[in-house]
Parts: sequence; structure tokens; C-alpha cells
Amino acid sequence: MALTTAFTKLFGVRHPIALAPMGGSAGGALTAAVSRGGGLGLLGSGDGERGWLARELAIVTENTTNPWGIGFLTWQIDVAAVEHALEHQPRAVMLSFGDPSPFAERIRRTGTPLVIQVTDLEEARRAVDLGADVIVAQGSESGGHGARHGRSTLPFVPVVVDLADPVPVLAAGGIADGRGLAAALALGAAGALVGTRFQATTEALVAPSTSTAIVQGHGADTERNRILDIARGSSWPSKYTARTLGHPFLDQWRDRETELATDPHARHAYQVALSQGDIPALPVWAGEAVDLINDLPSATDLVNSLATQAEEALARAGKDT
Repeated sequence: MALTTAFTKLFGVRHPIALAPMGGSAGGALTAAVSRGGGLGLLGSGDGERGWLARELAIVTENTTNPWGIGFLTWQIDVAAVEHALEHQPRAVMLSFGDPSPFAERIRRTGTPLVIQVTDLEEARRAVDLGADVIVAQGSESGGHGARHGRSTLPFVPVVVDLADPVPVLAAGGIADGRGLAAALALGAAGALVGTRFQATTEALVAPSTSTAIVQGHGADTERNRILDIARGSSWPSKYTARTLGHPFLDQWRDRETELATDPHARHAYQVALSQGDIPALPVWAGEAVDLINDLPSATDLVNSLATQAEEALARAGKDT
């Protein structure tokens, strides 16, 4: 059976699957691979840095003619970055983490579908008011950054679905196989935005050590924290913490955010440890569903596999009822 939803119809894709636009992971090769597989690849542009964007956009356009889009960290960009991205005619622009209002109308005036990720109901209401074409409801199980005081995907998604109706909603957070996609559809979502699972693919723009850590990782080893952002000197808003696999610096400073933020010696020690190779160059962002990841397939094959698994899960559920 075909998994046709409002999302697949809007973007003209085969499967209700979107790539989370993960900064540092969702480069041009991964974006193109997801789109070739029949999902919606979203390039992880982050702050919209021109050099990175030019390089990775060239890779996308050379490797797929299927629909693709670009995602930004809303707190980190300006209007110029969005306007530059729109010149490349993405099929969608996704805004996450921060106030999307300075950019929403500029995107919608071009006819480009606007995707807004939300982590609480206040953000969801604002996304509806701004005319989002798709809303991503991110649960706290997600890897990487999300709400410090978020809600789990299972109860959060249907609330957003009801609030946003008739705007299609994608579920995000803790989805790493077809059963998770099937569950998202059962909750009323029009599809799923998948992150950590796509980091462990051959096209992901990550170090081999990161892929290995994800394949070997366990959900019980993940933890949501700001410690590593503070230590790295990252300017992420305090409202958003990051779920990562274990890290020596996290063990040392757990529950001591304020102390770390005011201790320059500690942050210097982090940089020294980096330079000496004692700690990884970047935290390993990973969601709670990391236990389900045990291989490194092509993202193109993975999209089709997730869709097939979801179809089978829904068919089994129909027989059981």
C-alpha cells in the first residue's frame, strides 16, 4: 500500500519522510540521496554561511532532480541568508529554534513552502499564525538540539496535529525505523522528520568515528544538556539543550552549568583537550532511538526501507484489529 499523505502530495515525493537538516551532517550528498530515495532531503545550512552553502548546493543539484529543501537555525541567521538560499529555488525552507516571524513572509512571497519546527504549543500556535505550510512537532527524544523542557513525541504530536489542522504535521524525535514512521502516521502526522538514523549512512557529512559511535550507541547513554554548548563557546539559546552520547566533559560538569559558564579556565581546558585529541572534535548528537541503528546503508536505500517497514507495520496493525 502507498503511504500517500498531505505531505507527499504537497512536495510530490513518494514517501512521507524528510531528512532533518542537521548542521554538520546533512550536506549535499545526504540531501540528494534522501531525495533520490523518494523522501524530501533538507540541506542543513545552519547559519547560512555562503561558502558552505555554495559547495553543498552544487552537490545537491548535480545529484538529484527530485524535490529538496534547505533548513536554517532561526536564531543564527539574517534575512540576507534566507534571500540567498531562495535564489537557488529550493522546494522548501525549514526554520527551527527561534522566532521565525522575521523570515516567514519573505519565504512565502516566493511561493516556497514554509516548514517550521516547534518544540512546544506556544511555538506551534505561532507557526500556525505565520502561515506555515508544514509544521514539525519535535519531541524531547530527538538527538541534537531541542527544548530543555520538551514533551515526548507520543503525546506531543497529536496535540499539535489537532491544533494545526488542516496544516500537515511531521513527527520528529525518536524515529529511527519504519515502525516509528507508522506510529507517527497513526498519531495523525503526515510523515516523519528523521535525524539520527540518517547520520549513520554512507552519505552523511560526519567523521567515521561519529558513525561508529551511533551504530554502537544506546539510548540509555544519551543525555540532554547545555554543558557541551557552554564548553564549546556555542551561542545556542539556553531554552534549547542538546541530546548527545556520553562525553568526558559532560561527566565532569554535569548539573554545574552556571559554574562552567563563569569559569574561563574550564573552557580553556576543553580547548586544550580538543587540541590533544583527548575528546572528540564535536559532541555526538544522537536521539533515544539510537539502539535501533546497527548499520551504515545508503540513505537512498534507507528511505525506501523505512517506507516499506512502515507499510508492513500498518498492515499488521490492521490485521490485528
